[in-house]
Amino acid sequence: MKENEEEVYTTDTGLPENAFRELAADEEYVPVMKPAHDQQEATPYSVGMGLLMAIVFSAAAAYLGLKVGQVFEAAIPIAIIAVGLSNALKKKNALGQNVIIQSIGSCSGVIVAGAIFTLPALYILQASYPDIVVEFYQIFLSSLLGGILGILFFIPFRKYFVKDMHGKYPFPEATATTQVLISGQQAAASGDGGQAKTLVIASLIGGIYDYIVATFGWWAETVTSTASSWGQTIAEKTKVVLSCNTGAALLGLGYIVGLKYAFVIFAGSIFVWWIIIPLLGTYGSPEFQAMAPDAIFKDYARMIGIGGIAMAGVIGIVKSWPIICQAVGLAGREFKGGAKTDEKPIRWQVDLSMKKVVFFIALALLAVLLFFWFGVIHTLWQAAVAWLVVTVIAFLFTTVAANAIAIVGSNPVSGMTLMTLIVASAIFVAIGLSGTSGIVASMVIGGVVCTALSMAGGFVTDLKIGYWLGSTPKTQESWKFLGTLVSAATVGGVIIVLNKVYGFSGDNALVAPQANAMAKVIEPLMMGGETPWILYMVGAILALILNWLGVPALAFCLGMFIPLSLNTPMLVGGAVSYFVSNSSKDKKVNDARRDRGTLLSSGLIAGGALFGVFAAITRFAGFEYTTPGSFELTQILGCVAYALLICYLIWDSKRAK
Repeated sequence: MKENEEEVYTTDTGLPENAFRELAADEEYVPVMKPAHDQQEATPYSVGMGLLMAIVFSAAAAYLGLKVGQVFEAAIPIAIIAVGLSNALKKKNALGQNVIIQSIGSCSGVIVAGAIFTLPALYILQASYPDIVVEFYQIFLSSLLGGILGILFFIPFRKYFVKDMHGKYPFPEATATTQVLISGQQAAASGDGGQAKTLVIASLIGGIYDYIVATFGWWAETVTSTASSWGQTIAEKTKVVLSCNTGAALLGLGYIVGLKYAFVIFAGSIFVWWIIIPLLGTYGSPEFQAMAPDAIFKDYARMIGIGGIAMAGVIGIVKSWPIICQAVGLAGREFKGGAKTDEKPIRWQVDLSMKKVVFFIALALLAVLLFFWFGVIHTLWQAAVAWLVVTVIAFLFTTVAANAIAIVGSNPVSGMTLMTLIVASAIFVAIGLSGTSGIVASMVIGGVVCTALSMAGGFVTDLKIGYWLGSTPKTQESWKFLGTLVSAATVGGVIIVLNKVYGFSGDNALVAPQANAMAKVIEPLMMGGETPWILYMVGAILALILNWLGVPALAFCLGMFIPLSLNTPMLVGGAVSYFVSNSSKDKKVNDARRDRGTLLSSGLIAGGALFGVFAAITRFAGFEYTTPGSFELTQILGCVAYALLICYLIWDSKRAK
């Protein structure tokens, strides 16, 4: 099939007409960058910018994830920045380089998710067990080795997910990122750099807004019904409260998630806060009646959510089992060399050779074993058991994570990791590894598995972007390792700093919801305490019922676990997204407004998270502020500031034409 570069741009999307649909038997997909020609991809500029993005967004995503339990996807903001810079610098042949910048930089989000969902649990448990020692090298190597395993385990399955299943999976995040990169290519030709400018302005607004709240406290970061006398009375008598975080980053996150999933998450929160907690606090034992709603939530109600998250992970594995089998079969054929052919492999379908991949997998697994033996467990046979658990679970769940990203754009990594911890802890206790040493072993091992699954899910997005545009898979795969190394080092440092500044448990601490969940599960298993199996079972049964009814069980159960104040703004952002997307009778205008709102929300997220890190550094440097005005006044100002932020997002989104 012969086409020149001009003929490739056949639709308004800038991609070939058959980019998003299944191909006919004799049809081929030809990417934007000419397949038979070499392209400028890995250059000093693209690699350097990719590493810079990895550092910056690792810090930003770690702060936001530890604060709210949601790690924003860095691929889209990084792609926008890459496009804006290449256009501003008037770089030629920038598309291939921008793909590499995005691919290296996006290591940040996936490494962050793997690290912060598990490793902060060690600091949380350290408060109760001072003999738990957390070293930087444990955080760093856990993230690094997990990320490397995720890359290597997924490479054999690239052609299955990316090429063979072309048009069968929607790849929502990859689609959005590809559109950004394509629009940048077209903007370079027309001289329009509007997208990058819009993103920068939104980032400054969101960043300054969140920095003022976190550093100076001019208005309340969280508004709550208990700020009023009537709200306090209701909370005391019925245990019903309503609260909302006023941060810019959370508003943007809710917009991108959309109303459907934001409502499901909020529904899970309401089920706990307005049904379970009032029932326990009103009709439960005198102990429950004397407890505050927050205490009932932390000690009892959210355990139901933990059980639901674990069962949602099991459901995901069962649903994905046929895909896992197909992927394993494809990997075997690739290793054997596949069918003999006289066709010369073209650039955009060349992976790292399977023999090299197998060699590097063996090397990585050996490094994991040595890390467990000398750095975590110190007993060879127990380290070998831990190594076997990691190898089997990480490989088995790799394709599950990739499948989830390909279909819905979200990775149920926390649920799968939680189940991994329960299984691993039970095995460790059986072989005599318990107590604080068992806690450290379980959490570090959980970090390796979690990062591997997170990386596999994120990597499928990068490779699909490269497939649509015509990048070289081998180049993407090779440079991904360097991005993983830099991101792992950055995340380790940020976690240590944030723990010293805020902590992950207690008043005014970062919520770190997934890490707190892991700590709650691990402690009774390893320390011989009472494990709330009944609450876990109730959550598991609820997840099964939700799945039967067609409700996204993972989203609902995450809502049950994450505090209400962090789920309410998700619903607000989703409602703004729905309003903006339906504010005109013209579908094209609605689509343009929705897309501009997505761009603005990406800016609010990136700016809010980045300035959140700056606020942490400010406090770490010793700056302390005194909140001006009374509690009631800051609550009122919080409502006003939040309303103005919402109005800005709506107004600027509707400026699209």
